[in-house]
Amino acid sequence: MNMASTSVSRFSRLLRTVCTRKFNQPEIAGIQLKGHYGTSAAEKEYAFEMACSNIRYGEGVTKEVGMDCNNFGAKKVCLMTDKHLVDLDCVKTVLQSLDDHKVNYKLYSNVRVEPTNESFQAAIDYAKEEQFDLYICVGGGSVMDTCKAANLYASNPSAELLDYVNAPIGKGLPVTHTLKPLIAITTTAGTGSETTGTSVFDYLPLKSKTGISNRAIRPTLGIVDPLHLRTMPERVAAYSGIDVLCHAIESYTAIPYRDRVTGRPANPNLRPAYQGCNPISDIWCMHALKMTNKYLKRAVYDAGDDEARQNMGLASAYAGIGFGNGGVHLCHGMSYPISGLVKNFKSKDYDDDHPMVPHGLSVIVSAPAVFNFTAPACPERHLQAAEFLGVDITNKRKEDAGPILSDRLRQIMQDLEMPDGLAAFGYTSADIPALVKGTLPQHRVNKLSPRPQTEEDFAMLFENSMKNY
Repeated sequence: MNMASTSVSRFSRLLRTVCTRKFNQPEIAGIQLKGHYGTSAAEKEYAFEMACSNIRYGEGVTKEVGMDCNNFGAKKVCLMTDKHLVDLDCVKTVLQSLDDHKVNYKLYSNVRVEPTNESFQAAIDYAKEEQFDLYICVGGGSVMDTCKAANLYASNPSAELLDYVNAPIGKGLPVTHTLKPLIAITTTAGTGSETTGTSVFDYLPLKSKTGISNRAIRPTLGIVDPLHLRTMPERVAAYSGIDVLCHAIESYTAIPYRDRVTGRPANPNLRPAYQGCNPISDIWCMHALKMTNKYLKRAVYDAGDDEARQNMGLASAYAGIGFGNGGVHLCHGMSYPISGLVKNFKSKDYDDDHPMVPHGLSVIVSAPAVFNFTAPACPERHLQAAEFLGVDITNKRKEDAGPILSDRLRQIMQDLEMPDGLAAFGYTSADIPALVKGTLPQHRVNKLSPRPQTEEDFAMLFENSMKNY
């Protein structure tokens, strides 16, 4: 059998496995279905949607972006990046392509790594003033998320920042206006933001992250050019890569789409981007986990390992498609105050002009505690996630699913030299009430957890995350 037929056969078996898996769970105590834009508790969800950006993958495809601008008929283009990337080949290649194809553009390089509402607003104000008809962003999640927000609000200048921010922090209004085309060129292998309708930022008044989640803001085109991954510093490769793992496990273990607490929307346009696990998201998440297990450590410690870094680029996009439709849950919900309340922590290879916990690191730090907590709600899925990460689950008991997956995560974290728990970021037990307070409003993700949570549960999870090894 040739390689092509082998791949088809494997994919067919995988598809059969996913599509025959049941998506019905027992009723979860403590969660009540409630109305959403006119729905009632009786109107349970019965459908899911798959949406992601067009993806272009290949070495050197960045040089095509000037032609893309001309194909869109763009008259004035915004090129958005950050100050660390502006002099690197990834941005230089874009600039050369724009010049070669006589594209009229302006460069904005003031994106903040781990953006805030203030840095978002600065980019939005710039975009409103310049009135661009196409956006290009070159960078990691911070750049892509900032550009999504600039496009969203500049396309509707009367909107205020909190209008589209997820409730209850913001108003969570539906996006009803048309956005400009956006081309997202990723330079890291982790966030998957080039595929998703999600934009996250630190909301300084709350000292926690929040964001915007709507299909309307996803890039028109996501470009994954493996050449850019060669310049990722070691810690960026580690902390962005570990985010792939959490995206995929959280989406794979999220509440099934039929059991989503918001129920069926009155209008299909109002169906949320994060819908709960579903058969199609599962396929992408499974592939992402297997690839991450095989390639992440190699990609972190050998920048010259093109095979590993290229496959992590694909794994990031795969996980992005998976969680961009299935959603994430508690690791991400807890990560938002972990990032927002940081006092002095700084990481090698990242912007050092302000304290910061890189996003992937803020997510993985609670993962062993979280998945030990959520495993009783769907132990089979937690065991399957462990299997995708290389664990032999033959004859393993369902009641051991949480410890099995958590132990594997700790091993991966140690292999990648992750700091040991929240204590390594400067947190103590005295900070737990503030961390819990910042987690509770994260309804967009917390309510996708397969197991309900109380304030006491979150306090326990933060306490159990102070030290991981």
